This record gives sequence, structure tokens and C-alpha cells, in this order.
Amino acid sequence: MKKSLLFVWICIALVCLMSACGTSSVKTKKWRLVWSEDFNQKDGFDVATWSKIPRGTADWKNYMSDFDSCYALRDGNLVLRGMVNHTQKNDTAPYLTGGVYTKDKKLFTGGRVEVRAKLQAARGAWPAIWMLPNNAEWPNGGEIDIMERLNYDSIAYQTVHSYYTYKLGLQDTPPHGGINQIHPEEYNVYSVDIYPDSLVFAINHRHTFTYPRIETDKEGQFPFYQPYYLLIDMQLGGSWVGGVDPKDLPVEMQVDWVRYYEKR
Repeated sequence: MKKSLLFVWICIALVCLMSACGTSSVKTKKWRLVWSEDFNQKDGFDVATWSKIPRGTADWKNYMSDFDSCYALRDGNLVLRGMVNHTQKNDTAPYLTGGVYTKDKKLFTGGRVEVRAKLQAARGAWPAIWMLPNNAEWPNGGEIDIMERLNYDSIAYQTVHSYYTYKLGLQDTPPHGGINQIHPEEYNVYSVDIYPDSLVFAINHRHTFTYPRIETDKEGQFPFYQPYYLLIDMQLGGSWVGGVDPKDLPVEMQVDWVRYYEKR
């Protein structure tokens, strides 16, 4: 009897082990890493992949600068800073911010984009990780916001924009955004899975929301399955985040790595 019970328990253990191994194998084979950026260079970020974002008239571009102090590579991180403009006398902007993008250089169509980053907080801080189409005007070509954080929030926003959501104002059918908790003082992993029929957002591998392609006679509901470029920027101020407190500056965004996967 004891030997029989022992045999049964061994069989059960083996089945469980095989099942666990099989589950693990399926998970690891679901996605294939095809490109990564670890920011381990010593002499500046890779200019074949990244460019500094120029200043513009939109809220998020008001203070973009190529000033060297807004950028650094430190301990395997890309550091993007927002600061008071004390030194650039020919620049009338009160603040300077750093941001990079892969426009016209590294493009992503479908797949999973993941970014691991740590975000310092400040009043008026608006760090963002997001994607825009390389060959389409906004908002017709869409916008994928993988992460936006405001001020001292312990949450991050993940959102989509398009002609359908912005011009037509159809933001709830289906819901075009969600929020998820972050670890405010630590690194967090922000991701989006881009499929032909949906976008699936997560933070630290916890699902935030899914934006599906739907049957509709309205224009521009799902333009997202096309070549997109990635933007990572430390923004300051604007109509959404509010005013900036210069006493909180400088503020940093530290990007540990970027990874891009394709579905097997």
C-alpha cells in the first residue's frame, strides 16, 4: 500500500513537472526578440537609431533642446533631463528638455515594444514613451501612448489617438485608454502588443486594457498596423500636466533598455 501510494505521488509530481515545463516553454516561444537597445555605449547614444527631438509648437515640444546637459549615458541608462534654462542665453525658453526618437531610422510594424525606465517626479513633469506613424499625418495615422506620467502620480496612462477618437470624438466605443499602477521610485516595464486587430497594453506585465479593431462605418478607427517610430522624452509643462515648479528641477527620466519582439 505504501509503495503504491509512493508510486502514485511520483507519477503526479512528474505530470506536474512536465506540465509546468510545457507551460514555460509555450510562454518563452510566444515572442522572439529581434532588436534591443541597452544604452551601454560610452560615447553617446547610437545616432544610426536615435535622433534628438527638435522643438515644436505642440505642448510636449515646447522646450525640446539639443543642449548636451539634457542628455547623458550613465550606468547603462539613457538619461533625459528637464531643467531650468540658466545658461543658454540665445534660447528664450525658460526650461530645456531632452528627448529622442527613431523617426526615419528604426521602424516597428506590429510586434511587442517594451521599455524599462525609472521616472523622477516633479511638478510639471510629463515623461512619455510613445509611437507615431512614419508616413502619415496626425491624427489620421494614429498615436500609441505606451506611457505618460504626470507630476508625482503613482499611476501611468496608456492611450491611443486617431481620427476616430480625436476628430470624431469617439473615445468610449471602444474605450481608448486606461491607467495602471507603477512603482514610483523604481524601474517599471511599459509595453504594447500591436496586432492587426488590436493593441494590448501592460505595465510590469499586468494588463491595462485592449483596444480592438471594430466593425464601424466611421473613418479611421484602427490605423495602427503600419510602420511606427518610437519616441522617448522628458517633457515639462502643458495644458494637461499643468505648470512647472522650477524648485523641483532638474528632473530625470532614466531608460534602461528598449526591446522589440515579433510573434513566432
